[in-house]
Amino acid sequence: MNTQPSNSFSIENTKIQMRKGILEYCILGIISKGEVYASDILDALKGANMLVVEGTVYPLLTRLKNAGLLTYEWRESTSGPPRKYFTLTESGRNACEELKTTWTELAAAAEKATQFKNQ
Repeated sequence: MNTQPSNSFSIENTKIQMRKGILEYCILGIISKGEVYASDILDALKGANMLVVEGTVYPLLTRLKNAGLLTYEWRESTSGPPRKYFTLTESGRNACEELKTTWTELAAAAEKATQFKNQ
């Protein structure tokens, strides 16, 4: 008989939510290094152990483009159909810097909070 309530804490769910929360920052950070193709973004995220799939990244890229944070250019490819290469707009660079600052502040705050000792 299962004695755990159905709404019990799930470490896996929390880890997924944490990754989702920083995914836009990571994508903007990757594109901030220079023009990139969508599969390059996926490779960079997977290489950093950000467990993502194409079905997650492509809608985010569209949303970031619609928000004016990035733009793209179609280029012919020697190994298949044309490819879409992404770059940040000025607004995208500003957003990336702001998110970097926020991430640094949050990481420091989380570290401080988890080191708290009750006197």
